[in-house]
Amino acid sequence: MKIVWERESTTVRDVYETLLERRKVAYTTVMTMMKILEQKKYLKKTQADRAYVYRPAQPKGQVIGDMVRDFVNRVFNGSAEPLLVHLVEEHDLSQEDLDEIARIRRKP
Repeated sequence: MKIVWERESTTVRDVYETLLERRKVAYTTVMTMMKILEQKKYLKKTQADRAYVYRPAQPKGQVIGDMVRDFVNRVFNGSAEPLLVHLVEEHDLSQEDLDEIARIRRKP
């Protein structure tokens, strides 16, 4: 999704080549993931010549929120507390980060 958001519209080939610069990945894996993202309504596609062009179907913030909710539901049985505990313990959050979390939590 990050690549699609950066480019605003892209093909499977473009995403594949961009990912290949960072790590080894199969073209079919990229194609499958983009198809899944389309099925979940995160991407929409149109045909241009012989290739499909993919664009974001929803705003970035909404997609991230949906993905985080799905992750918390699948991994932590719907409770965000174990995720927050893990982040605090494993990622050396600064006091400023912790204060910001507390401030957000206090919002009505």
